[in-house]
Amino acid sequence: MKSRHVWMFLCLFLLIGMLPGCGKLQAAKDLVTTPEPVVVERDQDIKEGQPNDESQTAEPELQTEEIVIDKAAERTPVKVKGIYISAYVAGTPAMVDNLLTEFDRTEANALVIDLKDDFGRVACAMNSPLIQEVGSAKIYINDIAGLMSKLDDHGIYAIARIPAFRDAWLGDARPDWCVKNADGTVFRDRDGNAWVNPYKKEAWDYLVEIALEAKKLGFEEVQFDYVRFCTERGMQGTVFDEADVQGRSRTDIILEFMEYAYDKLRTEGLFVSADVFGAIINSSINADSVGQIYGEMAKHLDYISPMIYPSHYADGNYGIDHPDMHPYETICAALQDSRKELYFAAQNAEHIAQVRPWLQDFTATWLANHIPYGGPEVRAQIQATYDSGYDEWILWDASCKYAWDGLLTPEQADAERKQIEESRAALPETTYAPETTAPAATVQSGQNPVAEGAAGDPAVEAGAPAPEETTEDVPIIETGIPLDQQLTREASGN
Repeated sequence: MKSRHVWMFLCLFLLIGMLPGCGKLQAAKDLVTTPEPVVVERDQDIKEGQPNDESQTAEPELQTEEIVIDKAAERTPVKVKGIYISAYVAGTPAMVDNLLTEFDRTEANALVIDLKDDFGRVACAMNSPLIQEVGSAKIYINDIAGLMSKLDDHGIYAIARIPAFRDAWLGDARPDWCVKNADGTVFRDRDGNAWVNPYKKEAWDYLVEIALEAKKLGFEEVQFDYVRFCTERGMQGTVFDEADVQGRSRTDIILEFMEYAYDKLRTEGLFVSADVFGAIINSSINADSVGQIYGEMAKHLDYISPMIYPSHYADGNYGIDHPDMHPYETICAALQDSRKELYFAAQNAEHIAQVRPWLQDFTATWLANHIPYGGPEVRAQIQATYDSGYDEWILWDASCKYAWDGLLTPEQADAERKQIEESRAALPETTYAPETTAPAATVQSGQNPVAEGAAGDPAVEAGAPAPEETTEDVPIIETGIPLDQQLTREASGN
C-alpha cells in the first residue's frame, strides 16, 4: 500500500514538472512563423522586410508568359574572304597543297567546296541511308577527313556548297521529285540537266540531310546554290500539280524551303548561306521569275551572297555602257541596291542576313565588250565591297584559277581593316545607302583606271587545272525586262 502511494507521488511530481516545458515549447512554436507566399509581378520590387498587402485577401492570380528558348547550338562567325573550288580540285591533294601555300601568304581564309556538284553528285562517301538509296555519291574526295584536317591546321573556314534545285542525277534516280513537261516527261534544260520541283518537300529533306552530313564531316557552314526555278524558255511548257502547289507562288515556295532548311540547320550549329541572282535585288519581275525575293530570303539566312559579277549585267545597266569593263562602279551600284533593299526588309524583321557577295575572277571572253580580269580587277571589286559598307566576299572562277596578286598579305589586310574601321567611324549616319564616289550614269568605256594597261591573261595558276565539269549558262537578267524576252549567253558564273 505504501509503495503504491510512493509510485503515485512520483508520477504526480513528474507531471507537474512537465507543465512549464510544454509552455516553453508552445512559445517557441509561436516564434517560428511561415511567411505568406509572395507573388512578384513584372517590374515589381519587393524590399527586404516589406509586409504584404493585407488588403488582398483573395489569392493573387499568377502571372504567366510564354518562354521562348533558342535551341540553336553555339556558332562562331568568321568574316569570310574566300574562293570557290570544285570537288575535283578538293579531292586532289597536290592541288589543295598549292592552294594552301597561297592561303598562308594572303588574306584569304575560307574555301567554298562543292560537296554536291552542279550535276547532283555527292562528292564523298556519306553514312546516310537516303543518299545511299538515291545513289548520288560520286567519290571525288576520297580522304575527306584528311582534307578537313588540313584546312583546320591552316585556319581555313570550310563552307559546303550544295546546289539545290538543279540536279541531273535526280532526273533519273527520282523523277517523281523533278519538274515535268506537259506530257509527263522530266523537264531538262538545254544542257540536259533536270531540275528538282521546289514544291516537293521530300526533296527538301534530301538537301537538309546532305547538309547535316556536311556538319558531321567538319564543315561549319552550308551554302545553297540554285535555290530557284530554272529561267530557260523551255520552262513555259512545264506543269506543276496543284496538289503540290496549293496556291503558292514561286517566291512563296522558295521562302518556305529557305525557312525550313534554316530552322533545322542553325539548330544543329551550322551557319546557312545562299546564292542569289544579283539582278533580283531591284526587280520584282526577275524575282518572280526565279522565285527569289532578296529581302525576304535574307530573313532566313545567316549570309546572303548575290552574284554580282560585272559580266552578268547587260550593257546600260546602272547607266554603265559596258559593266564588265567597269568592275568597281558595277559592284558599287549593285551593292548600293543591296543596302537599300535590306534596309527596308529589316524594318519588320528580327533577323537579317549579312551580305557576302560573289565577285568575278574570270575573263568573260564571250562578251564583245570585255576586259581581262586579273589582280587589279579583283582588287577593284573588293574595294567596292568595302566602300559599300560590307566586309566579306568570295571569288568565283569555274576553272579554279585565281589572281592571287589581287589579294593582300595578312599584315596588309589587318592594316587595311583598321583604316576602314576608322574611316567608317568618321562617316555620318545614313538611312540606307551611301552615294557612290562616281555616279554610274557617267561611266563610259575608257574611264576605268583599273582597266588601263591590262592585257593578256593575268590569272595566276593555283596549281589546279580546270575541273571536268562546268557550270550552268546564266541568262542575262535586265532590270524590268521579263526573262522570256531576253537572250542568253555563255558564262563562267555560278
